[in-house]
Parts: sequence; structure tokens; C-alpha cells
Amino acid sequence: MALPAAHMQAHAHGMMPGKRFERVAVSSIFGDPMDRHTWSAAPCNVALCLQKLGIAVEGIHSGGTRGERSLLALHYMMTGYGRPHSSEAVLRLASARRKAAERLAETARRRRIRHILHTGTLDLPPVDIADGVKHYLYCDHSWALSLQHRTDLSDYSRRAIDSFEDSERAALESVEHVFTFGAYVRDHLIGHYGLAPGKVTAVGSGMGQIEPYDQPKDYTRPHLLFVAKHLFGAKGGNLLVDAFRIAQRERPDLALNIVGDPASASHASAHPGIHFHAHLPWRELQRLYRISSLLVQPMLNDPWGQVYLEAMLSRTPVVGLRRNGLPEITEGGQHGFLVDEADPHALAATILNALSDPQRLETMGWYGQQHVLQSYSWDAVANRIAFG
Repeated sequence: MALPAAHMQAHAHGMMPGKRFERVAVSSIFGDPMDRHTWSAAPCNVALCLQKLGIAVEGIHSGGTRGERSLLALHYMMTGYGRPHSSEAVLRLASARRKAAERLAETARRRRIRHILHTGTLDLPPVDIADGVKHYLYCDHSWALSLQHRTDLSDYSRRAIDSFEDSERAALESVEHVFTFGAYVRDHLIGHYGLAPGKVTAVGSGMGQIEPYDQPKDYTRPHLLFVAKHLFGAKGGNLLVDAFRIAQRERPDLALNIVGDPASASHASAHPGIHFHAHLPWRELQRLYRISSLLVQPMLNDPWGQVYLEAMLSRTPVVGLRRNGLPEITEGGQHGFLVDEADPHALAATILNALSDPQRLETMGWYGQQHVLQSYSWDAVANRIAFG
């Protein structure tokens, strides 16, 4: 997803089209957008790169207090949706969205902000369009897309599912422009929600602190890596542990490094060849990326997966499920291995097949790194948002 040549030439000759805005607020319902701990640092990275383009950027946390969420949970049950099983379910209420939108509008009004870039739909639809405030959205998924592989779908009543779909549609229709991580999300928003093609642009994403690796690498050592700071099961951790045990019967030399939060340690109970790491500094995580032959991350419903990009940057091919963003990231499997079903036997077979040809892994690792370097950067994302 590199910048088009014509776009780059125009930039070099000072003929770039005008910016969408000279000043913008980046909003997040989950925390301070300028904090790197919010949404895997995506809002912060976009904000910093917009600033490099000369755009004044402010962050707005549109989320409410814990007490407010408790009242919303009560409203959730009174609405007939059942008992909410997560904060996400509560925040999808139409009333919760409106409170967040009102809170955001009041802050924007006080700061005299006329342009707002949302990093999710949960503080949309806006309540200040009549005042001339323009709203934009940067997203990696949609409610309808999430329903295809949600592990908690049975926790939602039909009434809640339909209501949340109505709210999502209203949110998407209310913004000036939608920027998506992946082209598959763009196509979905056009096909399912009926957004005009000219209103949706796939701008990609960047990465974290992991640096490119350009030193010799031994792919004959069957070292696997799995990284999940939270949501061990949803990230595919349990599926991988089961597949690892199956594959190890054929390859006793298999080793698996699992990086996760301490609460996940019990899922990776003591087993020969499995090593659990908690709270790793990023340089140690970087080292694990570099010594691994494969990143095996069979995420059940993650829309994108920055972890895949970081592995490929380290010349480590990836293994995951053929769903959501991974087929696009790997260009249809050119830079990794795609598994059709979330089945431990199928995953084990794919792992063994991948490890059977170290030369193929080396070639795949090199080309995967070039693809990431050419296609994914936060500077490019900011350029597409500001000028696209």
C-alpha cells in the first residue's frame, strides 16, 4: 500500500492538493489518544505523523466514568438485551454512543475545534454536524464484519445485534470520510453499508517499535512465537497450544515462545518445549521475533494484527487463519501460511509443512520484509488522511 508514484512526484514538486484540515482533534473512547497505550498506539502514531505535516493535533478522550458505565449496564438490561458480558457491549448502546458524542462535542466546542478524526464508531453519530463540525473515521473493522467470527456472539440477543447494526450504519453515514486499515474493510463498507466508493479510502497502518532485521537467520531451528498482551484465547492461544502438542509428536525438537500477560500463563501450562514470557521489554520481544522461524498467531477474530507486520519486518513468516486482514497483509499467502479452519490438526499440519522447507522460509521472510517496508508506515497513513 505504498504511495502512488504520481502522488509522490506531486509532493516533490510542491503540487500537493490542499490539506483536509489545518487543525484536528483525534478522539478515542478507550483512553487518551496521545497515549501510546491506547489502541496499540494507533491514534498516537497517526497524530504525531499528522503533526509532522504541519497540522495542529489535539487528543480528546470521549469515554465516560466507571459509574456512568454501571448506569449504562443497567439500561442495557432494562432495554431487554440481557445481561451485558463486556464493556464493549455496553458502549455499543445508542444511549452510550450519544453520551460519548455529546461529551466529545462539548470538548470540541470549548476548544473551538472544527474537525474531528474518530478512531472507532462508539462516539458516533455526532451531535454537532449542524454547527458545521466535520467528522472523519479511521477504523479497522465494522460491527457486521465482527459478527462473522465473534467468539462471544451467543452472548448477544438478536434484538441487541440488530440495534447495534442500526447504530453502526448511522455512524458510518454521518461522517465526511472513512479511512480503513485494510482494503477488505473498505470493500465491505461499500458493499454491505452502501457507502459511496469516493467516501472510503484504505490507508493502511504502520507498526510499533520493532526495527527491521537484516542479519543472517537460521530457519532450520524450529522456534515458534506467539504474542498476545491480552485476550489469550481470542488471539488463538488455546488453539495454538493444542496444535503444538499435536505437531510435537512428529517434531520433538519444536519450541514455542509465548509472550502474554501473567493471567495467560495458566493456559500455557507446563509442557516440554513451551516457554512463557510475561512483561517483556520491547528489545527482548524484538529478539524473540528475530530468532523465530515462524510467528504462529491463529487469531480468531482480530481485524488486522500489527503483530503480523512486526514479525514480517523481522523476516519471520507468519501462520494464521484465512480470515479478516491476514490474507491482505500476506498478499494471499505469499509471505505466510493461511489455515482455512480454526482446527488444531489443520494448524499443526500447516506448521509442520512450513518448517519442512527452511529455504522457502528464508525466501518468504526476505520478500515479506520488503513488502512491509514498502507498504506500511504511519507517515504514509497520515499523508493519505491529510491529502487523499
